[in-house]
Amino acid sequence: MDFVKVEREGSVATLTIDRQDKLNAISPQVVEELGQSLLELESQPPTAIVVTGAGEKAFVAGADIAEMSQMSAVEAKRFAEIGHAAMALLDRSPVPTIAAVNGFALGGGCEIALACDMRIAADNAMFGFPEVGLGILPGMGGTQRLPRLIGSGLASELLFSARRIEAAEAKEMGLVNRVVAQGEALNAAQQLATEISKNGPLAVRYAKAAANKALDVDLVSGLEYEADQFALLFSTEDAAEGMGAFSEKRKPDFKGQ
Repeated sequence: MDFVKVEREGSVATLTIDRQDKLNAISPQVVEELGQSLLELESQPPTAIVVTGAGEKAFVAGADIAEMSQMSAVEAKRFAEIGHAAMALLDRSPVPTIAAVNGFALGGGCEIALACDMRIAADNAMFGFPEVGLGILPGMGGTQRLPRLIGSGLASELLFSARRIEAAEAKEMGLVNRVVAQGEALNAAQQLATEISKNGPLAVRYAKAAANKALDVDLVSGLEYEADQFALLFSTEDAAEGMGAFSEKRKPDFKGQ
């Protein structure tokens, strides 16, 4: 991998997009490496994944415009398809994913953050979709995930105006979960990931699957799915351990079984 680095600390994995000379701008290679890294993690899944950008200036400052401007329509379609595949791996990862947003998260960078389950932003973070100002539109899921997250009206404002917003406004909109001091986003995201890892890993996975299902189906179908996942967990050793530990007033020792 030239641009994506994977580190593990305990049961938490951190993926860092490292292309600082280009403010971590994405290209087909960067997106392919991100997708490949996520696929490799599936062989030995962590309990949570943190995604960030190297340095304090940028999470991902969008696409590499110099490279993208040379694409034909066919190449652009392929770039979008690679991006959709990588974002799907992030979005549908069986374990929780957290974006630690430091600095610029524009265009494709904002789309990577949107594909995560949660977003922790440094107070110097800047979000936006500049694509329409370039005569194009977001091509890695931004037009689909943003309205689902913050609603049609606010999403339309950001998508159509190309306006950039600071971390505080992003939190007010519901785009980010939490704003922390500059330089603390990665630490805060990793602490959240560690907190999540203390819970039953199967329960967390099933809860994520159920929450994702809510975005795809009607309420009745979603409730049926939830009930099935709820029941399945009662057949696991983790459920017996968790409820037994509660009764015995001790910390549970989950095995993921």
